[in-house]
Amino acid sequence: MSHLEFTAVYIPFGVGTFHMESAQDLFERSSSAVREVLGEEHVIVPAEKILSIAALSEYLDTLEPEKTDLIILQNLTFANAAYTYEVLRRFSVAPILLWTLQEPVRGDGGRLRLNSLTGAFSAGNAIRAFRDGEHPFEYVIGTPEDDSVRAALRDLAAAAAVKRHLRSVRLAQVGHTPEGFGFGRALDQEITAAFGSVVESIEARELIDIAKKTSDEEAREYLTRAGKWLRGLENTPEKNVKDFARLYKAYSEYVTGHGIAALASRCWPDFFTDFGTPVCAVLSLLNAEGTAASCESDLYGALSMLIAGLLTESATFFGDPVCVSDEENTITFWHCGMAACSLAREDNACVGVHPNRKIGPTMEFGCKASPSATIFRVGRKKDGSFRFFVAEGEILDRPRQFLGTSLVVQTKKSAQEIVEGAVKDGWEPHYVVAYGDCANALTILGHLYDIPVIRY
Repeated sequence: MSHLEFTAVYIPFGVGTFHMESAQDLFERSSSAVREVLGEEHVIVPAEKILSIAALSEYLDTLEPEKTDLIILQNLTFANAAYTYEVLRRFSVAPILLWTLQEPVRGDGGRLRLNSLTGAFSAGNAIRAFRDGEHPFEYVIGTPEDDSVRAALRDLAAAAAVKRHLRSVRLAQVGHTPEGFGFGRALDQEITAAFGSVVESIEARELIDIAKKTSDEEAREYLTRAGKWLRGLENTPEKNVKDFARLYKAYSEYVTGHGIAALASRCWPDFFTDFGTPVCAVLSLLNAEGTAASCESDLYGALSMLIAGLLTESATFFGDPVCVSDEENTITFWHCGMAACSLAREDNACVGVHPNRKIGPTMEFGCKASPSATIFRVGRKKDGSFRFFVAEGEILDRPRQFLGTSLVVQTKKSAQEIVEGAVKDGWEPHYVVAYGDCANALTILGHLYDIPVIRY
């Protein structure tokens, strides 16, 4: 997660009455592991192992709790709960990874060298007493070289970095959701209270009015920019091409001028009836250029795209699950034509017309393959509280399945059961498909927000 700012603090403690040669060896190996996995610039490591409350207090005095995004709490040897109390007293909010070391020598009938595991029980009991929530800390047991330990470090750091980043971003709601699409309509105070992000709103007609007042010359730069991504734009009527370029300029400058990280835009019917040109291709380009952009004004969908994109460092697909195959164990996701052009199977994304309205430009392609993929949604329960939908699979190399843009996911679990479960559990009809495996990081992120995570 080196592309995001975050600070992790490694706190290895124990007592000097255990086997210090083993403790020193594991301290050095653990220090190297956290630096390697998290990045030297992201982690603070003590100069030596911490073997007393006084030494722990002295180390903690050098740290800034308000700037700490992750605590790696490790029992080098057994240590009583007083050590954990000292950490919790100063760091009341930062996420904690409690790391237990495997006993280095077992079964020889000799000395218990570390007793790290008993120390973990004391630390876990103390954290539970201090902190509320279903998941007050994450836990891993293993050596610094174990894949499970490194994955736990990486995933928790990624989740902590995303949580920090979301506190600094601005989201935009462009217009209202269409009738019957209220599942995507967000309240600014709920987003801010839960995630720390700021939500601003603008009417779709405001951006349409800006586009209408834009001259051909003013939009020319954006038409050239779009041409680097799109194939077949010359087959679109000239008026629609010019209107698309004007709209692309209006959206791009709004995003840049307001510092928008993700937006949810109204699309139908306004852009067909009032403007005469769809916004689909504009949203596609925004997604390809790094601004998460959903359609049908689904702000929770845009937030889902932003989160998954931060974790995978890639554009994500946004769409509806439209069919399921028992034979291939796949779910096909589709939307009218606003997927990021960078996800197209070919080097350039083709443009076409909207499948229902027969007006362009919209995107027309099947998405490229990926050996790992994560299906994700920030959803809401009946009482309005949040929940996370997470499923895993791979994206198959398939051509366009329907007019518009499509993507086929072969799921790890039964596709039929995932779909049946999602429908019965009342999930929303829009989902994000991320290019990469971020399921564990999303699960941890849910823990950090105390949001339930349902893994299908």
